[in-house]
Amino acid sequence: MTSQNDWKKYIIVFFITLTLFASAFYITDYFYNNKINQLKSIQDNISIDILSSETQFSLLQELSCKDVDNSVLSQEINNIADKINYSEKNFATDNTDIRYLKKYYSLLEIKDYLLMKKISERCGTKNSFILYMYSPDPTCTDCVKQEFVLSALREKYPQLRIYSFDYDLDLSAIKALISIYKIPSNVPVMVIDGKNYQGFKTIEEIETIIPQLKDFLVEEGEENTKPAEKPAR
Repeated sequence: MTSQNDWKKYIIVFFITLTLFASAFYITDYFYNNKINQLKSIQDNISIDILSSETQFSLLQELSCKDVDNSVLSQEINNIADKINYSEKNFATDNTDIRYLKKYYSLLEIKDYLLMKKISERCGTKNSFILYMYSPDPTCTDCVKQEFVLSALREKYPQLRIYSFDYDLDLSAIKALISIYKIPSNVPVMVIDGKNYQGFKTIEEIETIIPQLKDFLVEEGEENTKPAEKPAR
């Protein structure tokens, strides 16, 4: 009788264990598929944004100086960067699709950098440029802090154009930047006016490195205080 009761207990325990494993498998599979779908949606959105930006590049090359806006394209590129940063933080950093998008985005940044430098020289527009090299490795705590500082600066100074690159990304164009500007591997590193600045830098330190940033605020204030033109009658 005892052995029969033990046998029933084993059967019950077996079915309970089987149910728990099945539930765990279902939940894991559900969240995995949900994450895959989320990543696919982000990829689709980024692809559309990139195509839109590339179209704008073609249009911008045809503009005359009077039609150039200092902030053109920057917001769109920043939006793409935000989506890629979100993907990096929420999905595996070695994900092939994410690395492909990062390469495409990095090329887009370099194209924007070269285009805006040409426009700045040709039209005399006032822009400042920062090339920022970082590592997505979470152990690079200075990289994380620097990212927040640069985001705050971008908000404060719309004329400041910041281009962020993963130092270890296997892309020949990034390797060319590293070679041209002799950028060291101990990130974070910022390239400002052709000079390398290693290690974490505060907002105040960057404002000291780029003193013309203060002029941007003065010009913006003067622009905002101009009296509105009377409508033509």
